[in-house]
Amino acid sequence: MDKAEIRNRIEKLSEEIEFHSRNYYVYDNPQISDYEYDMMMQELKRLEEQYPEFAFPNSPTKRVGGEILSEFKEVEHKVQMGSIQDVFSFDEVESFLNKCSNQLDSPEFIVEPKIDGLSVSLEYHDGELTVGSTRGNGFVGEDVTINLKTIRSIPLRLSEKIPMIEVRGEVYMPRSSFRKLVEEQELNDEQPFKNPRNAAAGSLRQKNSGVTAKRNLDIFVFNLQHIEGKEIACHDESLDYMKALGFKVIPSYVCCKTFEEVKREIENIGKSRSQYKFDIDGVVVKVNNLRQREIMGATVKCPKWAVAYKFPPEEKETKLLGIEVNVGRTGAITPVAVFEPVILAGTSVSRAVLHNQQFIDEKDIRIGDTIVVRKAGEIIPEVIKSVSHEEGSKPFMLPENCPVCGSKAVRDEDESVLRCPNTDCPAQLLKNIIHFASKDAMDIDGLGPAIVSLLVEKKLISSVADLYTLKAEQLMSLERFAEKSANNLIQSIEKSKSNSLDRLVFALGIRNIGQKAAKLLCEKFGSIDAVVSADMESISEIDGFGEIMAQSVVNAFREPHMLELIDRLKKYGLKMEYQQKAAGIDRRFEGKTFVITGTLPTMKRREAQELIESYGGKVSSSVSKKTAYVLAGEDAGSKLVKAQELGIEVLNEEDLINKLK
Repeated sequence: MDKAEIRNRIEKLSEEIEFHSRNYYVYDNPQISDYEYDMMMQELKRLEEQYPEFAFPNSPTKRVGGEILSEFKEVEHKVQMGSIQDVFSFDEVESFLNKCSNQLDSPEFIVEPKIDGLSVSLEYHDGELTVGSTRGNGFVGEDVTINLKTIRSIPLRLSEKIPMIEVRGEVYMPRSSFRKLVEEQELNDEQPFKNPRNAAAGSLRQKNSGVTAKRNLDIFVFNLQHIEGKEIACHDESLDYMKALGFKVIPSYVCCKTFEEVKREIENIGKSRSQYKFDIDGVVVKVNNLRQREIMGATVKCPKWAVAYKFPPEEKETKLLGIEVNVGRTGAITPVAVFEPVILAGTSVSRAVLHNQQFIDEKDIRIGDTIVVRKAGEIIPEVIKSVSHEEGSKPFMLPENCPVCGSKAVRDEDESVLRCPNTDCPAQLLKNIIHFASKDAMDIDGLGPAIVSLLVEKKLISSVADLYTLKAEQLMSLERFAEKSANNLIQSIEKSKSNSLDRLVFALGIRNIGQKAAKLLCEKFGSIDAVVSADMESISEIDGFGEIMAQSVVNAFREPHMLELIDRLKKYGLKMEYQQKAAGIDRRFEGKTFVITGTLPTMKRREAQELIESYGGKVSSSVSKKTAYVLAGEDAGSKLVKAQELGIEVLNEEDLINKLK
């Protein structure tokens, strides 16, 4: 193909992929198989890599994310993104309808569910997405275009090349995605989001669009802000038109004329709340005719032609039967209320986390109490208060020892959580092994959470050290393993023995000690024995270490189980001395900044980064004028394009190796 044919092919593939994405993610009506879709996407990726000058800014390949932003730029909204006045009773709804009827000639109203998410604006010019921004203060928001492009139901190009259109939508996180995210956060010892709305807001404002892409966000478009090149008379007409353009519009909107019709639809939506796959926190009632909206006008903050009826929180009384004390994967000792089942948001609820001793004391929660419970964000049950105590009841106190292993529980001064310090505690075992084998720690390929769970369940391992005693024959007796997969895992475990000491220190899971801190420890002390023997004062001398981090290290290596674990790992041949590769010998990359993008042929990104750093170089996540080299592999994407635009030297893996010869 000549260059004109290649450009046409790229354009045709982009259009076809966008068409099929719209059918799949917006209309739930796929026209081709997943395989056919994947083949088209792979062809487009290959062509864009070979001919980056023909790659479109809104190419479907950009949806995977991965770009890093240093800041969010401000965007001035062409049309104010006002908030809607809340009302809490049907009397207030009727009063709003009467005001509209007094000013307008036979107004009609659209009644639609109010999605509980984050409001955004999407601007398109000639059918192409140009800017996506948050609501901000209504007049100025933040440019989150790159992150919004990762949401599959947002069209990158419209089915019609209309000169200009701006729409408003609500970005949300489906309940299933929220539950999965919370599980992952708990596993990684992160503070979980409280509800899907906070999760959606936090995910959309990530500096790394790759994180946003993994959060499975979605959107409903609910308002036409501005349009050029077409006349629209009514809101329901605009919704139908936006749907035809490829937008995923607000579901189940109904046109009503009387208060009785509006009230009936609000009640119908309220009864259906639990059936939605996303959170709604109310119902919006708005004037349908756009010209009549102009007549009604707006206040500084809110339009006068709409109100949001907010559902009252569903709270119920029940009896507290008992308080269980559980030990989480991070060692947190957590009290859980067990109460007589009640129906909340359409499901039966009988348990709720009580968080910590301070929470229990503040609400004076005792076994036998009559308590009030609700669902936070329509998902997570929580205890609101205690209404009354049983006669003779006593305040509840958490145990002083871990209920699983019996170790003395500890509470840090800066935390309210009680913890079991024993990392070999059976309750923490699964999480510890998963962390130990993870990519940034010992990087044991093939040892994911499911395999770890299976090995623990079959009692083949009860400590991370047991990994190094596994035999292929033991694995082959399990359902998931054939001879090849068993041997591959054993080889991966064996390979991890040669990892540098800083990886092992990080893999041990010492609280408050991340990858960088582990490396600084090893650089300072040089061996595991020296780290174990180090005192608070010498550790605190490390630049970047504070008192809390130093104390965490000292505490960890005072634990007998930790010392026993290290002895076992020494016996199995893991590296216990730290060597800085080429340190002080060959610093040929001193002062040079690299950016790694795409999939390299033989190296993992982490390995390439360690190699570059061992020769004095630095690795950054974003391309700038200060970048010396971009190390590019397969699926390099926008970073490669930016490097070419800035005239930065692009290396492949072979080039990098040649530079070290």
